[in-house]
Amino acid sequence: GSKAGVKDYKLTYYTPDYETKDTDILAAFRVTPQPGVPPEEAGAAVAAESSTGTWTTVWTDGLTSLDRYKGRCYHIEPVAGEENQYIAYVAYPLDLFEEGSVTNMFTSIVGNVFGFKALRALRLEDLRIPN
Repeated sequence: GSKAGVKDYKLTYYTPDYETKDTDILAAFRVTPQPGVPPEEAGAAVAAESSTGTWTTVWTDGLTSLDRYKGRCYHIEPVAGEENQYIAYVAYPLDLFEEGSVTNMFTSIVGNVFGFKALRALRLEDLRIPN
């Protein structure tokens, strides 16, 4: 089925043991997964689609740079009082963005939510950019 492409995200982009760095851009997204999609998968999809998941052929040297540049969903928690809504915390390496383009980038992520097979809704709740 159509879910095949979505399923791989969790392995690469969901890293609950990741320790955030001072240089990371941290984003909190409110996600509503599609029925049957686990929240970790939805969070991983956000991290993937908003960082390196859409870069198929850019990297010639493979996983080394992918690992350096990818967004990571490192924590997910349910939203109190809301059914099937979660806050997904995603860390991005600062290197991923040109200075000054971070806000444009997040605008486009949220604008692209309808391309996410795993999600029904997505909203950026909070953003921390290193000084």
